[in-house]
Amino acid sequence: MIRMGWIGCGRHARQMLLPQLGRNDIRIAALCDRDGAALSRTAEEYGVTTCYDDFREMIAAGGIDAVGMAVGPDLHRAAAIAALEAGLPVFMEKPPAADAAGAREVAEAARRAGKPVMVGFMKRYSTGNRIAMNTLKGGDFGNVLGITGAYMTAPTYFEGEPDYTGFYLHHCVHYMDLIPWFAGEDFGDMQIRSASPAPGKLLLHLNFTTEGGVIGNVVMGTVQSRGTPMEEIRIMGDHARLHVDNIIDVSLYRDPPFKADDPEARLDPAFDTLSWRPNFTAAANEDHKGYAALLSDVAAVLRGDTRAVPDIEDGVRAMERLERMIAQIDA
Repeated sequence: MIRMGWIGCGRHARQMLLPQLGRNDIRIAALCDRDGAALSRTAEEYGVTTCYDDFREMIAAGGIDAVGMAVGPDLHRAAAIAALEAGLPVFMEKPPAADAAGAREVAEAARRAGKPVMVGFMKRYSTGNRIAMNTLKGGDFGNVLGITGAYMTAPTYFEGEPDYTGFYLHHCVHYMDLIPWFAGEDFGDMQIRSASPAPGKLLLHLNFTTEGGVIGNVVMGTVQSRGTPMEEIRIMGDHARLHVDNIIDVSLYRDPPFKADDPEARLDPAFDTLSWRPNFTAAANEDHKGYAALLSDVAAVLRGDTRAVPDIEDGVRAMERLERMIAQIDA
């Protein structure tokens, strides 16, 4: 059983992350939060008796094998470095820091300590995205030629506030990781167009060409309702397309013949469209967002196994891409 010290008892941690730990033989050995009410409520919910309001005290007290956290970007950086200096591996939510320089500090601390830092880019683990990536890796799809994507949110957090830092760090950073992951290479050329119909409402179009020639467009913004589907991915190949909608609807389009004039026409599994969506009536505890699968891989790494978990180097690259994007918006 892995003993984890956890920092941050907000709603996201309580509802999305902490429930996955016990499923993966991780025991919450200590909790830390400066909000006493949130700390007490979470400790009672998860049966934790060792609590702190200072992460440095929690780390110094010992009795833990790893540190996990879901707090703010600056605290991610500071707490991760403190844990690494104590010889402890780290799981942190994204972003790994408030800027790329801070992410690089964490990466350097991880190299010095020889310990992993895993970053919560769970979009890689969302069911539809994983199916799409496994299809790309299967070899039949061929080369990726282009990618388009959309990832939206509502203006709730930003309305009336012209500072979009939270939108960039907590939303846009996801696609700074996900799109190059699908492309298999980094952004090369990058161009931004933006529109803002009112303060707090921002729409971005990011056009890119990767270093290997994959072209694409990513739409991000704060101009949609969170009550509607928010995401779509289109991956273009040669006579092949992958569509992922709302992270759960996946379609693979191939090269079928026309059927109207063929009296023997039928559905051909070798050429016609394949599609998948989950059965929500099944008695199964499935997490299509990706947190369960992500934390399963995190636990495996903490036990000494090898998994392709997004790490701090991925976090650095995502933050560097994000800063390139922001620089063009602000120019």
